[in-house]
Amino acid sequence: MSSTSGNKTALVTGASSGIGLEVARELDRRGYRVIGTSRNPDALAAADRLPGVEYVALDLADRESISKCAEAVGDVDIVVHNAGESQSGPLEELPDDAVDRLFQTNVFGAVQLTQRLLPHMREQHYGRVITVGSMLASFPLAHRGSYCAAKAALKGFALSARQELSPFGVWVSHVEPGSIATGIGTRRTHYIADDSPYRDDYDTMIANLDANEQAGISPAKVAKTIVAAIEADPPKEFYAVGSNAPLVFTLKRLVPRRVVTTMVARRHGLKR
Repeated sequence: MSSTSGNKTALVTGASSGIGLEVARELDRRGYRVIGTSRNPDALAAADRLPGVEYVALDLADRESISKCAEAVGDVDIVVHNAGESQSGPLEELPDDAVDRLFQTNVFGAVQLTQRLLPHMREQHYGRVITVGSMLASFPLAHRGSYCAAKAALKGFALSARQELSPFGVWVSHVEPGSIATGIGTRRTHYIADDSPYRDDYDTMIANLDANEQAGISPAKVAKTIVAAIEADPPKEFYAVGSNAPLVFTLKRLVPRRVVTTMVARRHGLKR
């Protein structure tokens, strides 16, 4: 058992696959009580369940589900906001309801769940809130505007909340992974017409995006970064991991924005 886990309870959203699964696994290994969420825990295959993890239902697109989840888990000391939707589509063709759902799932749901969990953390003068974003929030990409914007909004909430909550011993940290080999490309939602004028550009971007993700670092490596943030005292406000993060963030500070935009586009097969 980790010397820092004590009797602490951690809630990990989206714990049935990818980064969430690996965070739950690592926290369980280190002696935390771990509660993982899934939209339908009863339907999880045995391979997607960790023996030491408790599972509860949570659909972040449904505010009633958020309230029920918060009631079911009770007091928790740590929350890792990992669950979300990966959405793609040209701006012109994104349906209103799809964008609304994305922001509810990737941004507002995390905010609403955190609001319900904060009183206990604040009152005990200890808490960790970890939001998992994407480097696309810092390096936007064509046809990923809704996703980039949602992840940027999540980061804004997180870094602002950190300033509010740190006097109470509750530390908020934001983690931006780059290309991670989670298989998320098979679950990404697409909004583009077959005869779209953006079709060729879009298909090129998606093919390169999927290839970059398949060649990315393992979700276990991201999980170790998240757990390190949980156990730091205090944790940093921002962590970036994967996709040569130290180099690309340094370049972002040193070179003109146009250069960085062109680099991101070309990494995804686009000529800009």
